[in-house]
Amino acid sequence: MVGPLNGIRVLDASRVLTGPFCSMMLGDLGAEIIKIERPNLGDDTRQYGPPFVGGESAYFLSVNRNKKSISLNLEIPEGREIFYALATKSDVLLENFRPGVTEKLGIDYSSIAKRNPKLIYCSITGFGHTGKYRERAGYDVVLQGMGGLMGVTGEDGRPPVRVGVAMSDIGAGMYAATAILAALLAREKSGRGQWIDVSLFDSTVSWMTYMAGYYFATGENPSRLGSAHPTIVPYQCFQTSDGSYLTVAVGNDKLFLKFCRALGIEELGADSKFSSNPERIKHRKELVSILQKLFLTKARDEWIRILAEADIPAGPVYSISELFADTHATDREMIVHLDHPKLGMIKQIGIPMKFSESKPEIKLPPPILSQHTSEVLHALLGYDTARIKELKQKGVI
Repeated sequence: MVGPLNGIRVLDASRVLTGPFCSMMLGDLGAEIIKIERPNLGDDTRQYGPPFVGGESAYFLSVNRNKKSISLNLEIPEGREIFYALATKSDVLLENFRPGVTEKLGIDYSSIAKRNPKLIYCSITGFGHTGKYRERAGYDVVLQGMGGLMGVTGEDGRPPVRVGVAMSDIGAGMYAATAILAALLAREKSGRGQWIDVSLFDSTVSWMTYMAGYYFATGENPSRLGSAHPTIVPYQCFQTSDGSYLTVAVGNDKLFLKFCRALGIEELGADSKFSSNPERIKHRKELVSILQKLFLTKARDEWIRILAEADIPAGPVYSISELFADTHATDREMIVHLDHPKLGMIKQIGIPMKFSESKPEIKLPPPILSQHTSEVLHALLGYDTARIKELKQKGVI
């Protein structure tokens, strides 16, 4: 079996996280990814660290598998000509420069589309190519704040909290991948490519979903509730006797009665203050206080066993080490080993999409800077050894 995007070529001029995450998704699905990097410097994340593994950045390794790295100086005319030639042989071009940069380099959509009208050209920026903030630099923490995510994350009376991973970056990358797939399907019908404009701002705003719905309905800002849910109680984490935490998700009244039986507090389920979800929300503090005292009487794993036997949605709050020690992660192939040309065997997060017919596959480990320059220029553009050597001497590659 081959990946569902087998035969699709992506010219990836993005760097750092949001673009590379998008192209990694496409590469996992079978697309050929040609990653363009700056000569001698490479992607910014090659310098992100510590930690480094044998001189290679752990950050870079985490989002750049299934890619071929070529170094190319786009500020030199010969470098741009190579870029144009590669673009004519590609199905998708991905970039995440600030608005205006691609125009200065001569690699903007209008310039590229003249050469390849079937190309899907996807731009990812912090704030988009329109609007008053279009020229602002877009970093994840800034967008988590401006997009509303930090405003609803954290605990009441305490400072807003950034989500522990770069969700605005990753979310925009996922939206970009989805949009690219839709554009490829549209091209099958129209025969034409198109430009896609994805921003971290729009992506983060779109995640406000029911939080925005509450605001639209009431005109009031949602409160920060820590791990709790604004309209379901109990739906949060609790500390246990061993200092660990677990989560419970009691999503309806019938489940609450089962939950109370499992915990040996059936009288709580019969109490009118807690018998319906609206009442539980009204008396949230009292109920949570009762439950927290109870959960402190046993260790986390004992509570998980009790709740699992009663079929109550619950789970441990894992550290990263606990997550990857859980055999379910290996059962689901969410931790894999790759043979890296410099580092030997390295660990990676597996592919979360499972197909019955078109199997995604990790074929290439994260590349060394410029590892595939000669291979790509020879195979796709027909450059011979002498020409490649000349380009290196000129600093083009």
